[in-house]
Amino acid sequence: MIRTPLRPLARILDARAKGENPDAIERENIRIRHEQMRDRARVRAEGRLLVLGAMFFCAFAVIGGRMGVLASSEPSEPRSSIAGAQILAQRADIVDRKGRILATNFETHSLYAQPPQMIEPERAADELVKIFPDLDRERLIKDFTGKRKFLWIKKKLSPEQKQAVHDIGEPGLLFGPREMRLYPNGKLAAHVMGGASFGREGVHAAEVIGVAGIEKQFDERLRDPAHGHEPLTLSLDLSVQAAVERVLHGGMTLMNAKGATAILMEAKTGELISVASLPDFDPNDRPRPPTEGNPSDSPLFNRAVQGVYELGSTFKIFAVAQALELGLINPSTMIDTSGPLRWGRFRIRDFHNYGPELTATKVIVKSSNIGTARIAQMIGAERQQTFLKKLGFFDPTPVEIVEAAGGQPLLPPKWSELSAMTISYGHGLSASPMHLAAAYATLANGGRKVTPTLLRQPTAQLGPRVMSEQTARVALDMLRKVVTEGTASFGEVPGYAVGGKTGTADKPKERGGGYYEDKVIATFASVFPAHDPEYVLVVTLDEPVETSGDEPRRTAGWTAVPVAAEIIRRVAPLLGLRPQIEPGELAAITLTAN
Repeated sequence: MIRTPLRPLARILDARAKGENPDAIERENIRIRHEQMRDRARVRAEGRLLVLGAMFFCAFAVIGGRMGVLASSEPSEPRSSIAGAQILAQRADIVDRKGRILATNFETHSLYAQPPQMIEPERAADELVKIFPDLDRERLIKDFTGKRKFLWIKKKLSPEQKQAVHDIGEPGLLFGPREMRLYPNGKLAAHVMGGASFGREGVHAAEVIGVAGIEKQFDERLRDPAHGHEPLTLSLDLSVQAAVERVLHGGMTLMNAKGATAILMEAKTGELISVASLPDFDPNDRPRPPTEGNPSDSPLFNRAVQGVYELGSTFKIFAVAQALELGLINPSTMIDTSGPLRWGRFRIRDFHNYGPELTATKVIVKSSNIGTARIAQMIGAERQQTFLKKLGFFDPTPVEIVEAAGGQPLLPPKWSELSAMTISYGHGLSASPMHLAAAYATLANGGRKVTPTLLRQPTAQLGPRVMSEQTARVALDMLRKVVTEGTASFGEVPGYAVGGKTGTADKPKERGGGYYEDKVIATFASVFPAHDPEYVLVVTLDEPVETSGDEPRRTAGWTAVPVAAEIIRRVAPLLGLRPQIEPGELAAITLTAN
């Protein structure tokens, strides 16, 4: 920049020659210089204000854009960025109807190795094999001395195991904190619990996820942090479940059965007080699913909901109840039982010869196949389908465990008159014991459909009406007589007025080709007390054989019924039921004129 001198010599000399004051020239130049300096300062300030304004505009634009993005996005919980925080391990407890723990979390540690930090890898492998005999020493040495920088050794450790590993003193063996799922009751209610495993895993945390049963059904709810302090309350009663499983195991052993299941349900609410399936497993150490063979041979198989069987004569009460509801018969109606009953090339026979005719009540008490088939002919195939569909025999049960969806009933491809006849006494339609328990609960609660549930229900769940209260009452009276006069005489428990129906069905061969001659599914479906039903109990034995007599006996009256009676005898006091004197039938009173 060129600065103009305040007292330029040429102008000074010229002013003196003219007699002017040279100081005026200096003052004028000073004024001009100040004005120039002021103009430059103003321009510089205006530029700075413009830049500052532009910066403020950009900042507010960014903030406004970000606010718009947040407003249009889904809300989510803030998460810490520290290592392992992205894996949520917390899981809500599961408790029974009285608040007793069925499943909870347990703080433990995992064991992993960092081979580059190991000092004596071979010695560490030797010591680890002593603590964990299932580990392969050669494999460990190969991993410890190879190029691997990290490997898991054990996902879960007990405090004793952790201390033993710590005592090895190997710096390359490290522990990571984590939570595991603990079932403090072991095998108790194993098929209901199902089990849990690890999902996403990190060194400092592991995600616990449900893999079966109610753990998987309610996995999202159990993992939700919003419900972490609220346990999932089931309808099961821990004490009753323990008693049922103990008696069922003893009964299965005595009857030489391959498997067994027992379902105890409240008749009015559908709450499942106990669900047992044998053989069972420990969900703390859940076995791997089988990759070959029959799935029903695995202890993971839940016979209560996955076992789809022909349930035999337990179905007969449904045929009689429907005929009563339609007004086709009454309890005293005589039914033709002369046999064998011929339908084309097929023959329907009774276990014993019951004579030419029986009353409708005796058809149930004596368990006549012929009599029930003739009642089914009166009803017709179409009406029978409608009735059984209302009872829930066409769809899987909605019980809150994932395995229940696999219990799809097996229906005949063509529902002919012959199908209707055989289905009436429990052949030709296969369903699970849970289906049967729900249907018997419909009879027990006055004719309203019952939906079985594993969740605690505060009030009775009244479903649509399937039959009238009068029909249900007559059917219950018939079931009571089956125990007092018929095929379930071993089911009598003094003070508890048990009513029920036996069912013995030949077991079909796994690959088709008919039925086994010496293998059956024996079932006893019962209600108690029969005069005021509160509970339904279904007991099913797979391939039972009672061998105390001269000849082996396989029928439900000799196998499933005694087991069910012992269960009722054990659990009724636990349920708060006091033995009562059964009310007698009122004598008929006839008014006569004086």
